[in-house]
Amino acid sequence: MTVATQAPSFCEGIQYFGEALPGFDKLGKEPAIAQGQKAIAQPNDPKAVFQTLLAADALRYLTLQVTASKASGHPGGFASQAEAYAALVMLGHKNILTEVGHHAPGFYSAMFLDRSLEDMGISTVQQLRDRFREKHGLLGHLSGYIPGILAPAGPLGQGQHFAMAAALLHRDKLFAFTLGDGGMGEPYPMSSMAHFHTAYPEVTNFLPVLVWNGYSQEHHSMVSTKSNEEMVEYWRGNGFEEVILVNAKDFDDQNQPGDYVDSTAFSLEKRLEFTQAVLVAMDKAAKSALGGKLTVFIIKQLKGAGVHARGAKSHNLYPKDTLDSPHIMEALKTRSLPIEAWELVRTNCERAGGGPAAKTVVTEFELSLPELGELPLEEFAVGGDPKVSTTAMGRLVGKVGESDRNFLVTNADGNEASGIANINQALKIIHPTADTLYNQAPKGQVYEPLSEDACAGLAAGLSLMGARTLWCSYESFAINGLPIWQTVTQAMAELRRPTPSTITLYTAGALEQGRNGWTHQRPEIEAYFAAMMRNGNVFPLFPPDANSIQACYEWALTTKNKGIVITASKSPLPIRTTFAQTREGLQNGAVVLHEVEGGKQVVFAVIGDMTLIPVFEAAAHLETEGIGVRIVSVINPRRLYRPHDVAWDTCSESDSGFLDDAGFAGLFDGDALIGVTGGASLMLEPIMLRSNCKRDTFAWKRGETTASAGELMAFNGITAEALTKRAIELVH
Repeated sequence: MTVATQAPSFCEGIQYFGEALPGFDKLGKEPAIAQGQKAIAQPNDPKAVFQTLLAADALRYLTLQVTASKASGHPGGFASQAEAYAALVMLGHKNILTEVGHHAPGFYSAMFLDRSLEDMGISTVQQLRDRFREKHGLLGHLSGYIPGILAPAGPLGQGQHFAMAAALLHRDKLFAFTLGDGGMGEPYPMSSMAHFHTAYPEVTNFLPVLVWNGYSQEHHSMVSTKSNEEMVEYWRGNGFEEVILVNAKDFDDQNQPGDYVDSTAFSLEKRLEFTQAVLVAMDKAAKSALGGKLTVFIIKQLKGAGVHARGAKSHNLYPKDTLDSPHIMEALKTRSLPIEAWELVRTNCERAGGGPAAKTVVTEFELSLPELGELPLEEFAVGGDPKVSTTAMGRLVGKVGESDRNFLVTNADGNEASGIANINQALKIIHPTADTLYNQAPKGQVYEPLSEDACAGLAAGLSLMGARTLWCSYESFAINGLPIWQTVTQAMAELRRPTPSTITLYTAGALEQGRNGWTHQRPEIEAYFAAMMRNGNVFPLFPPDANSIQACYEWALTTKNKGIVITASKSPLPIRTTFAQTREGLQNGAVVLHEVEGGKQVVFAVIGDMTLIPVFEAAAHLETEGIGVRIVSVINPRRLYRPHDVAWDTCSESDSGFLDDAGFAGLFDGDALIGVTGGASLMLEPIMLRSNCKRDTFAWKRGETTASAGELMAFNGITAEALTKRAIELVH
């Protein structure tokens, strides 16, 4: 073992080079992936097996050296499946995702080896080390900002959504994703895959790669005591037709204790046998998944195989785990490769799949979308009969789906319950049982699992992959799907390509759910979106009526890389705006609905539609007292922040539209300002930050069982009498 003194430029930063493995002169003479080819010719070819083993060790070495360079990060989980990842690459598959954000340093190592990271100025191992877990570098968990990385990964229970979304859009490609056994305690992956397979039985080209290493982050995994037979039956019981398991224990010649062993401790002969088994089995799994069978590949190998520690102790590096620490140095030396091996591995990785992932994977290209044409907008007469906002939007949604067959609508609680049965009628609920009464059809475009996570996951995942979608939810229950929606909107802010905004429609607001009580009255979700507005690419929209919601959806469809949240009631409500007024409100943040001059001027800044009812009643009372009133409907509150309040300039497809001070004064200046919302008061923050008037806020406090929306508003102090009283107090 010698410290490196000479090496190709990309090897700069590799601390240790080792001796060539026996057989290198024969099996490492030429790259196993020939010039002009995208994959190895045969998975059982000794040359291919030998070089797959080299690739796995290269991945382990880089993963450990990169993390140890910052004494931070997670090497153990990725290390335990390095042979599986290397096999996928050698077989020509590069559309690889993960459920496990902790696999990030391994994925970055893979992107370095195939030269993808050169697109962000990382050409040497030293640069890889320097920019790991640093600003504008390789963040601690995966992001779509990184060239060649298909999707973000952080919270558990999300990766399978991205793989399924990609598989749905690209039926001819394999989308493998790694899944840790520590994360199998999350209920989402298995249930979401089961529903997806029922809805799309022909879409099997996503491949879970279960990393069964016996440990979670800090302890044994909850499935560590399962036998091989039990694990296989678990997957079969959840609908997987082909379950392929490769167990390192079957190849152990070192008498390692326990059910989980480290293949890097085997003799070279047994290491090669294990690697060949993985390569052959992965080839079978890939062909099975691409051939129409729901398939899972399971690699059973001890966590931390080949790095600095084993078991849960390998999961995370701490301040003591530096490149100068003896145990780190020894691990790196053990995994080190000769210069010739590094050159061979890099050549294979670069050729695999037809080139670097940054030039070949599906997310590096903008998905082609059909033109929607002119939407069938229907402008209702202001002051005419009340209309249901959601139903008006539903007509447009149906047209979008008819024009774009990749378009998908998701809803866990049922569209009919939200006043948008017309979506089901136009696009049909995806179901194996065709039934016209329930608008069901196997080839529908409405996805209805009883899980907000599955709804948000597939809809947001498809948007991230470049497709148009709409996630519909009850306002009360959407919180269960928001983690992945937030992940996707954050990723969209970083993407290096445009993609349709992820659009949501939240109905059945708290004020409509009186009889159902507090379980259905959770508008606090609006505080979540209010906080996200400062990200720069999140736009909560509050159309006040059925005209406004059409203009809001029309606008949302034209946007890129944003999270658009449309919140509206499913009750018939008065028509208060024209299309032109809403378009003005979308641009300026708000629009004046009513104005009467008086001795003193009270301004009501109103978020929502039903909340306008007590405000108009209060205005009538105030006007009889000679007090002037201006009612302003806040449609797009993000526009009302000041530019420096929001990280808009850090966003891909950035939107710098903010209402200037003169425009703000024209809307909200008066002798008193009262903000009114049926949701969280935080949504009014942009207005309250900028106003210099005497001011107050009326907002949601908590839920209760009531007979009507008016009674529920009264329980929360939002009544015409209370608004009138407070307005008079403020102006006197």
